Amino acid sequence: MNRILIIAPNWIGDAVMSQPLLAKIKAQYPHSQIDVLASTWVAPIYRACAQVNQVIEAQLEHKQLQWSMRKKLARELQAQNYSACFVLPNSLKSALIPWLANIPFRFGYRGEMRFGLINFALENPSKVNRPPMVEHYCALASLLELDQAPVTAAPNPILTISHDAKGAVQAKLTAANINNESLYVFCPGAEYGPSKRWPTGRFAKLAQAVIAQNSNAQIVLLGSKADYSLGEKIIQGANGHPQIHNWCGSTSLDEAIALIGLCQTLVSNDSGLMHIGAALHIPQVAIFGSSDPQHTPPLSDRAKIMWLNLPCSPCHKRECPLGHLKCLDDITPENVLHTISLLR
Repeated sequence: MNRILIIAPNWIGDAVMSQPLLAKIKAQYPHSQIDVLASTWVAPIYRACAQVNQVIEAQLEHKQLQWSMRKKLARELQAQNYSACFVLPNSLKSALIPWLANIPFRFGYRGEMRFGLINFALENPSKVNRPPMVEHYCALASLLELDQAPVTAAPNPILTISHDAKGAVQAKLTAANINNESLYVFCPGAEYGPSKRWPTGRFAKLAQAVIAQNSNAQIVLLGSKADYSLGEKIIQGANGHPQIHNWCGSTSLDEAIALIGLCQTLVSNDSGLMHIGAALHIPQVAIFGSSDPQHTPPLSDRAKIMWLNLPCSPCHKRECPLGHLKCLDDITPENVLHTISLLR
């Protein structure tokens, strides 16, 4: 297999958890060239994967067929003569491009009426008994007959920070008079919905407690443009403290990866940025509410998970169906601060 294409998943966390599959392929085929076709949203994750030769960015929209664009991409990819393609999303449209590009070996899970588009497939596990995502992706390697050795646990994801992204972030930190040695990153967002977001008032009190404990601490709030208002609420809740900086929406994902890689401690919800922190092996506290830390934990021995495991969780709902959000609200800033101290 000289040239292998990966069709990337659409979520940051899933993209991070696909990295061990790339490592497995590269270990078995060290001379292969692995390229990744990814949306602009997740492309930076693959730029941080050492196994990737080239990231092909495309403006692929969620729940949109974009037939003309997919045919154009397929024509371009066909000229590259890929031997095989791993299609990581389960959708029909994600399997169209490698099929149209006449890539001979197309690997993936069965799903959404794509018989023939995927010609080497595994059965999708049930939603009731789903394996962790890293194992889910690594299992696809068996279709390429990579698993000659005894089955072992899937490795944890590993990301690397590009020199350019690190330089850009270092310049931003210097301009804001922020020293890396006192940098904390808080990620208040979670794309799925409020039931995965620790309340902003809790983040505000935690920020104040961290600064009270370490007068040199500088806290950067990190997330997407949609998280900017959450960042403003945190700053307001902390009485506008000048050592708290709302950078939500003002960094690219490449820069966010570098920023997390430079921080001393990361505090986040169950989100894509949480998985980035784990893949960079950063000391972190991961706060879980409606989701299941057994299915999507931060895969790092430097991560501490805070989950109350209430009878009503994990409910996997976007908003609390009982209206009280106790699974998150009852996690106190004091408990998180104590957990941060255990990371030292």
